[in-house]
Amino acid sequence: MFEANSLAVIFVGLMGLSILLYAILDGFDLGVGILLPLSQKDDSDTMIASIGPFWDANETWLVLAIGLLLIAFPAAHSYIFKELYLPTAVLLISLVLRGVAFDFRAKAAFSHKPTWNKVFKGGSLLAAMSQGYMLGMYVMSFENTLVAYAFSLLSALGVAAAYAYIGACWLIMKTEGALQVQAVGWAKKAGIICFIGVLAVSAVNPLINPDVFAKWFAWPTTLYILPLPIICFALFVYSQMQLKLLPAVNDKGCWRPFVCAVIIFTLCFFGLAFSFFPYIVPGKLTIWETASAPESLSFLLWGVIIVVPVIFSYTVFSYRVFWGKVQELRYH
Repeated sequence: MFEANSLAVIFVGLMGLSILLYAILDGFDLGVGILLPLSQKDDSDTMIASIGPFWDANETWLVLAIGLLLIAFPAAHSYIFKELYLPTAVLLISLVLRGVAFDFRAKAAFSHKPTWNKVFKGGSLLAAMSQGYMLGMYVMSFENTLVAYAFSLLSALGVAAAYAYIGACWLIMKTEGALQVQAVGWAKKAGIICFIGVLAVSAVNPLINPDVFAKWFAWPTTLYILPLPIICFALFVYSQMQLKLLPAVNDKGCWRPFVCAVIIFTLCFFGLAFSFFPYIVPGKLTIWETASAPESLSFLLWGVIIVVPVIFSYTVFSYRVFWGKVQELRYH
């Protein structure tokens, strides 16, 4: 149905879409976990309730992305996870801790609830930082140098701040009263840190990678791609301006910071994708060098055509059903 090169592009596009949706959807619920106040019992319950119907399903996109990497680009899967074995193990452990804490905080003895809140918060922070560390190592082409490790640690903090930012914007949209006011303050601070992180990655990436520099600053490509960072910067500014107006009468515009955060995440993702394409392992392996046999990809494509729309449909349906302000947390 498609030639080999087209199949590789289709599968890397689907994998990219899955990663982007995971970063946005699981990003905000990890951010809510990072922001969880340990001394405010009622606010903690409200924050957990705001992500309760979604948090577990959001991780489906991570599973799909890794599955697509394994079946479509097995050589890249082997290379990447060989280099990222330890941070991947940390990520899995942190996600398990979050899952356990989410249920146990309600079902354990009342005196143990603060402990499980700490586990949920710690698991969320650990998951975000491990993902940031992996992103940093990926950008640095998995170099075993002090500079690469230092950049990856900074990237870990940056991703944690980015998740806190989109998580705070989610809370502004989903909550009311004092918690919403507090979320506005969180969003302002996290947004500034997130902006600095995006600026740092944007500056470092072309400097350490000559191919990326050539892509971004080759004429006339620069003319076409330049609007991307400009729009991203404008959205950060616009978001900060909107945050100063919140909370507003009748909750007017409470959704705008979250939409800005989603678009910023999307633009940053496309910036990274543009920088590295067609490499799936920066500077080492291209998507065509690592793609599975065309016959295998053609067969698997039919399954993907069915599975991806189904996952996307129930994701949209779940958000539609639980739209609006958060209600009291209930466990079944």
